[in-house]
Amino acid sequence: MTTDSSSTSTSAAGGISTFKGQERALRADRLGTGGLLLSVLAATAPLMVVAGVMPTTFAVMGIVGQPLLFVVLGVVLILFSIGYAEMSRHVHNAGAFYAYISRGLGGTAGAGAALVALVAYNALQIGIYGIFGFEVSGLLATYAEVEIAWWIPALVAALAVGLLGWLKIDVNARVLGVLLVIEVLLVVIFDVAVLADPGKEGLSLHAFNPDTLTGAGVGTALCFCIAAFLGFEQAPVYAEETSRPHVLVPRVMFLAVGGVAVFFALSSWALTVATGPAAIVGTAQEQSAGLLFFLTESRLGGTFTDVLHVLFVTGMFAALLSFHNVVARYAFAMGREGLLPAAFGRTSGTSGAPGTGSLLQTVVAVVVVAAFAIADDKPAGDPTAPVLHLFTWFGNIGALGVIVLMAAASLSVVVFFVRRGAAGAQAWRLVTSSLAGLALLVIAGYTVKDFEVLVGAGPDSSLSWILPGIIGLALAAGLVLGLVLRARAPEKHARIGLGNEAFQLDKAASS
Repeated sequence: MTTDSSSTSTSAAGGISTFKGQERALRADRLGTGGLLLSVLAATAPLMVVAGVMPTTFAVMGIVGQPLLFVVLGVVLILFSIGYAEMSRHVHNAGAFYAYISRGLGGTAGAGAALVALVAYNALQIGIYGIFGFEVSGLLATYAEVEIAWWIPALVAALAVGLLGWLKIDVNARVLGVLLVIEVLLVVIFDVAVLADPGKEGLSLHAFNPDTLTGAGVGTALCFCIAAFLGFEQAPVYAEETSRPHVLVPRVMFLAVGGVAVFFALSSWALTVATGPAAIVGTAQEQSAGLLFFLTESRLGGTFTDVLHVLFVTGMFAALLSFHNVVARYAFAMGREGLLPAAFGRTSGTSGAPGTGSLLQTVVAVVVVAAFAIADDKPAGDPTAPVLHLFTWFGNIGALGVIVLMAAASLSVVVFFVRRGAAGAQAWRLVTSSLAGLALLVIAGYTVKDFEVLVGAGPDSSLSWILPGIIGLALAAGLVLGLVLRARAPEKHARIGLGNEAFQLDKAASS
């Protein structure tokens, strides 16, 4: 009996089941080093960090030594990446964090990590819609004299991102690459202009002095700055779509962490040089998110500043697309392994993209943006406006979730290699993973302790426990799911974190 292309079949090459043109494996050989690097770096949204995160950290925390913080965090994340990269040589799964945690700490812990990852990356992506809509609305009012509500461009962007998410990942990488390269180039031009025309204190290196990191705000400043790195850890999510994951994924992670640390350290230093270290905090408090544009106006002129405003928006769009792709792949991996309905574990026929996961992320984003739009009864410039809450609340929820996942992954690396009897051969990697895990736990603790500062709430606000509690709730729900699967469907529980390997085992068992 013959079957057509719409029937269920098994791939001769890989034993990967298909259904109606939908595969249960992501398409390999889509990404090389450049495409993978651009895909993960786009999530860092360099211009959004330089124009948004850095001025906020200077203004709110009063920490002049922000450049040194980026160096310190770069070291911590390099230590984390050493073990994480080695793990990526042994585990190739779009579930990345939860797959690694499953291999080290067991399927139940992996299920908990899966729900945390799904919530955290959704939150990071959705939060950007708030600041994206706000900025696009402002640009239209300034340059086109068109007044529209922030949620209109936000919803249009959500639909555009959802459409791109259905395309081949290499097409997405090209879009991300063009946007990323342009915004990085503009920031570099600013950095060079500042070095050529420094403020009244000259090319001062005071911001790298350890004495600048004293004070109560350092822990919270760490929380602000580590969020700027988020994206590098996504490289293993695309492992199945590369030709040589054991080579490309570690290479891209180290390039991303090192590049981001140097770029942000130099750019934040350039801000201190432009105003002078003694004036950076006061100027940031006065200019707020307009600090970068204020400084470029005087050095590079109005046209450059206008272009920078536009690229600020396109850079946020690139970050939206990058996080969208990650969420879709987590949903795909979870559907493939029974943590979500099986429909999520299939790719769309022609592009090989995780279409159902992409649709899920788009629907969630549209619903949340619509809810904030309905609740928005204040002018966009009002600091209590829901549009700004969307960015700060969701961004910090997501950052906390990823920090917790990184700490858990560090522990998982240690346990994984010890259980395999490779503790001696991997000793130095286990040491670096342990050190990174401890540092990340400290940062996670500061994040929870100072959450009301991060989201701009009062010290007695219930938001200080409700918002981080969302990550705790996701973890609890995932652990319960894992326990239920272990008791009622042990075969599904055993597949958590296996990815394509589970289907290879199915093929072996049936042959």
